[in-house]
Amino acid sequence: MSNFRPINRDTGFLLPPSVDEWLPQRHLARFVVEVIDGLDLSELIKAYRGSGSAPYHPAMLLGLLVYGYATNTFSSRAVERATYDSVAFRFIAGNEHPDHDTIAAFRKRFLGQIEALFIEVLKLARTMGMLKMGTVALDGTKIHANASRHSALSYGHAKKIEKQLKKEVQHLLRLAERADAKDIPDGMSVPEELERRETRLAVIAQAKVKIEERAEERLQREQAEHQSKLAVRAEQEKQTGKRPGGRPPEPPTGGVREKDQVNLTDEDSRIMKVAGGGFEQCYNAQAVVATGSMLIVAAAVTQAPNDKKQLVPMIDKLKSLPPELGRTRRILADGGYLSEANVERCAAAKIEPLIAMGRCGHHVSWKKRFAAAPKAPPDSATPLQKMAHRLKTPRGRKLYALRKQTPEPVFGIIKSVMGYRQTLLRGLENVRGEWNLVTLSWNIKRMFALLPA
Repeated sequence: MSNFRPINRDTGFLLPPSVDEWLPQRHLARFVVEVIDGLDLSELIKAYRGSGSAPYHPAMLLGLLVYGYATNTFSSRAVERATYDSVAFRFIAGNEHPDHDTIAAFRKRFLGQIEALFIEVLKLARTMGMLKMGTVALDGTKIHANASRHSALSYGHAKKIEKQLKKEVQHLLRLAERADAKDIPDGMSVPEELERRETRLAVIAQAKVKIEERAEERLQREQAEHQSKLAVRAEQEKQTGKRPGGRPPEPPTGGVREKDQVNLTDEDSRIMKVAGGGFEQCYNAQAVVATGSMLIVAAAVTQAPNDKKQLVPMIDKLKSLPPELGRTRRILADGGYLSEANVERCAAAKIEPLIAMGRCGHHVSWKKRFAAAPKAPPDSATPLQKMAHRLKTPRGRKLYALRKQTPEPVFGIIKSVMGYRQTLLRGLENVRGEWNLVTLSWNIKRMFALLPA
């Protein structure tokens, strides 16, 4: 007969059990609690009135959210269940069980304050010797919105549906006016059908207004860009005394296009091209990652489908970081961020840019890899020409090689290990706050991994 260990689930404890004894000493949950206990949560604490029943402490609720985002537990209901099922969540909650409404309300209420806490965590990482700011890498990734692309309504389709619904409303009104109800199918309520169509017409009207407002904003933006291009051409003509080659830029036409659309579930999200082909309803999440430590030092969310105009805002975020974090000396980015204006902005900020001049091949010959540095450009060269030369030097190639191994693994871990592929919240401001929470959780998770064994 096999000699198995006995199973006895009824054995009582001689002393009251302690969750502290059940959790290993080296555990991410312990580190999350230690980090959050060291943060300045005064702004969160002041937000409570101090009257009524005693609320849960912000440190505990923030710890649950941070550990949840770090371990693929995002929804408030899942976090509530985990305070019963998971020893780690029980440890953070101190054997308390806040309900999902409390957790969700806390997250929504304090999204704005999380960005300041993000900086506090970076200061802690600097104090612990984990963060060095010298070289950073910028990249973006598409995060699926909490909305389906099939919920998007184009302007042309909205007009078509609106026309159809108005005809149906007129037909239903004529049915309702008849004294004899023989033409009304069994089980059909004319008032209910009218109300349903009136509701849909109201939604379509709101969607059309949103599309028209976006078209007006686009026209103003295109007009500003058109004036800027004309000014550049005029300056070139003034300096050279010759008319610039090529056709003058065409003025924007404006107006609403038939394919302009808005998503009825999350109107701030946009249709974007995603990796692997196809289009989805997304946000464009940006992150600046420090080489070496792989800590995120700046983060943002935008509605723009490409990265061309995202470098300048991220440079501004880097310049606004506290001086004690250190100075950013160079920034690495792929060709999606390349423009002469972006390179000049880096030069003005005294940050050395290394942005790919084009698509880089996967299999570079050894002759190109070990080629000698070309002749240095003259002092009168533009910042773009100087950067192009730096990328061809051995030092420039070695530095730029850090780009792929810095932000891309971070995005891969956030999406595949932490499981954050789709936003939980809706609306641009809410998603920005949630991305700050995600990057804060990543930094704490990464700091734990960098701790000596």
